Amino acid sequence: MTASAPPLRVVVVDDELLLRRSLAMIIDSEPDLTVVGEAGDGMEAIAAAETLAPDIVLMDVRMPRLDGIDATRDICRLPELGHTRVLVLSMFDLDEYVFHALRAGAAGFLLKDSRPEDLLDAIRRTCDGESLFAPSILARLVEHYVGARPTGPAGPVRSRLEQLTSREVEVLGLIGQGLSNDEIARHLTIAVKTVKSHVSHLLSKLGARDRVQLVITAYDCGLVIPVAAPAPDQRRRGIV
Repeated sequence: MTASAPPLRVVVVDDELLLRRSLAMIIDSEPDLTVVGEAGDGMEAIAAAETLAPDIVLMDVRMPRLDGIDATRDICRLPELGHTRVLVLSMFDLDEYVFHALRAGAAGFLLKDSRPEDLLDAIRRTCDGESLFAPSILARLVEHYVGARPTGPAGPVRSRLEQLTSREVEVLGLIGQGLSNDEIARHLTIAVKTVKSHVSHLLSKLGARDRVQLVITAYDCGLVIPVAAPAPDQRRRGIV
């Protein structure tokens, strides 16, 4: 982000006032981020999003009146909020929460035990178009989607790679490993802008909605071999 760019505008949603205020203080401490609103339940979250049109909504899941999943769905359906992305933050990494959040349109799902610096990084990356997931969650997502697909010959699946350039295949494999745009740029010794261009081409050529689907495609095509989910003490070492 350049020095002249305005701060990214964030709405923090959580029914626990102390936690909500703590999150707001952490976010507001960064010069490139600013909290423009808070909400204590899903109904308030929708109203705040409509009124403030933030860049990102940091959304809790379990809340009174309307939960975070339904609130996410309603926010993502509003045409006037097409630029607003929802990052779900939950104490629980239950599969049902993750899958429902994805179907509702969430751009990412993090755990509340994430380090503050990881949360701040997630907000920035989510606003930059990346999909963010705690490592343990990403591993289970891949296992769920890949495992649910019928087993068949690898040829038809790998044929999807034929429409890609060799560099795009390389980038897809690195996305499948969970590398961020910055990490891919360093790995390939290219500009971040070039990486973003490759990601855009991959989304278009493969008909993928988001980065998560690119990860699944990388596994489907055999560019990445599924591994076991990280142990609990590894959850905090990074995000996709």
